[in-house]
Order: sequence, then structure tokens, then C-alpha cells
Amino acid sequence: MKINTDGVLLGAFAGADDPVKILDIGTGTGVIALMLAQKFIDAKIDAVEIDENAAQTAAVNFKNSPFADRMTLYPSSFARFFDQFPKRKYDLIVSNPPFYINSLKSPGAKKTLAKHSDNDFFARLIKDVSSHLSPAGYCWLILPVMLIELVCTFAKERFLYPQNIINVQSYESSLPHRTIMCFGFNKVSPETTKLTIYKAVGIYTDEYNKLLKPYFIAF
Repeated sequence: MKINTDGVLLGAFAGADDPVKILDIGTGTGVIALMLAQKFIDAKIDAVEIDENAAQTAAVNFKNSPFADRMTLYPSSFARFFDQFPKRKYDLIVSNPPFYINSLKSPGAKKTLAKHSDNDFFARLIKDVSSHLSPAGYCWLILPVMLIELVCTFAKERFLYPQNIINVQSYESSLPHRTIMCFGFNKVSPETTKLTIYKAVGIYTDEYNKLLKPYFIAF
């Protein structure tokens, strides 16, 4: 579970109005949670991770960060976490979820756990998010384009509506391969934008560099 483009884009874009409580579902090694801790200096961050080794790594990363006193790691599935804390509410919930719906399972158990799921996963995820999101809160997800309709259907059933839609494409001439979506309880016309990652092979666009520069010394 190394740092990947999906995760850092979600961490850079995700936001809310002065969030006090933040939840990162499926934190992996903790990169997104750490980015949010840096961005929102007054927020307390809970992070949930079902994979034991990844959770242990995230816990170490949190402990060694300047934000250690504001970060808590829960080695658990999100369903078990919410069952354990049924009354918790969050101003901001983020997730870079598993996304190979009903596809051929990969041979490695860890990779399967991290990257495969089915419709029931997203139905439960959206259900729990809607129950634990504060009235003015936002949920940010990054998803393959093919899953947008499915997730939006589940969200609408829980009175969650798209607020922002960011289509991510590799090159200016490419079709989007990921979509970052912000959901909230307000029924609005969502703002739709795009992000292009590369201006040439191996060369990032200025907008990508600007977006990630606050978080990574490589930019």
C-alpha cells in the first residue's frame, strides 16, 4: 500500500468548512489522513484500516508526525468501527475505496482486500457515511468513472448529493480515468472541473505541481 496518485489527489482536494472531526476510511499507511492533519490544523482525525500491516504502519507514521496528538488509528473495518461508535459524527469523511466491482479476484490476499469489492460494499459505505456525517459536512471519494452512476444512486437514496465533481485525466487529450466527488446533504447543481496530470510524458502540469507542492518536497 504505497503512496499513489489517487490518494494524494483526494487528500489535496478534500475539504470542508473548518472541520473539527475528520474520518479517513481505508487509510492505508496514513498518507491522506496526514495531509488532512496538515491542512486543517485544529481538526482531530480518526483513521480506519482493516489490513493489519498497513494499520501498524499508519500508526507509526501518525506517531512520528507533528500531528500525533490529533490522530487516532483504528485497526478495523469501517462497518465494525461504525457499529462500535454509533453516535459519532464527522464534518469531513474521505475514502479512497476498493474499486474492482465483481471482477476477477487477484491472487494476493492483501491486494484482494484492498482493491476488490462489490455492490454491497458501496451500499454499506454510503449508508454509514450518511448516518455519521454532520448536517453541514462533506464526504469526498475518488472513484473510477465506471462507478460514478452506482455510487450516486446509493448516495441519492441516503439524501446525499454531488457538490463538486473533479474529472482527472492523464493528458489534455485523454478521457477521464478517475473522478473525485464531494457529497453533501444540500441538493445543488454540482461544480464540475477537471485536472490534467501530465503535460508530456513524465512531466507534470503546473496545476498538478501547485496542488501537491504543499505536501511533498519533490514538487
